[in-house]
Amino acid sequence: MLSKNTLKFIKSLQQKKFRKQESAFFVEGSKNVTELLDSDFEISHLLYTDKFESENRDLLKRFKGEAFLVTQKVLESAGSFQSNDSALAVAKIKVNDQPQISNSELILALDDVRDPGNLGTIIRIADWYGIKHIICSEESADFYNPKVLNSSMGSFSRVNVYYTDLFTYLPTLDLPIYGAFLGGNNIHHQKLKPVGIILMGNESQGISDRIGELVTERLTIPRFGHAESLNVAIATAIICDNFKRS
Repeated sequence: MLSKNTLKFIKSLQQKKFRKQESAFFVEGSKNVTELLDSDFEISHLLYTDKFESENRDLLKRFKGEAFLVTQKVLESAGSFQSNDSALAVAKIKVNDQPQISNSELILALDDVRDPGNLGTIIRIADWYGIKHIICSEESADFYNPKVLNSSMGSFSRVNVYYTDLFTYLPTLDLPIYGAFLGGNNIHHQKLKPVGIILMGNESQGISDRIGELVTERLTIPRFGHAESLNVAIATAIICDNFKRS
């Protein structure tokens, strides 16, 4: 039976300080939970409804953690969704280990992207384009924020996100760095290969001057209308598409 203390523990993980303290996070909804169950994350708790059980019997049979059959009302009280008739799972936060990146791959770097929804969408975009690594500045949104995980639509389980000081780390990769700027070179006129670092900046300030010093080539998405700027996630998708066309 699900105890009040366990329910309180799960609810506390909505806050970053408790996620850090407990080294744990949660995901909710059928899509994210099934992706988590199929991943290499260490899962400690699983709350699920009759509906989820009937649709995922094989996954449940393989699960080795603490599992609780609960009502939809209990499920909704534990998480952040207003409506959740499937499942919620708690897993251990992975160690922020430096990834092994080759000099023949395309990766993303995010300089102070603060909005959780943007980060989650960028993770989903990276997964769509087969990008395995995202390097985030230490000020960027928390990967384990529920809004990030929900926005990623399960892609969080396939894309590695690493937090570090971009200024000292990026030069060690020995890859060209392509920065997104309003005043850069028209991306449509560049011959791009799917190798290097695509650097995206803060939602309102763009790439900082300090990190901008590392950029090998400044790129811009040409504007044909009158909007002042593009959302950083949308811009990331457009730039990734141009790199993958060649």
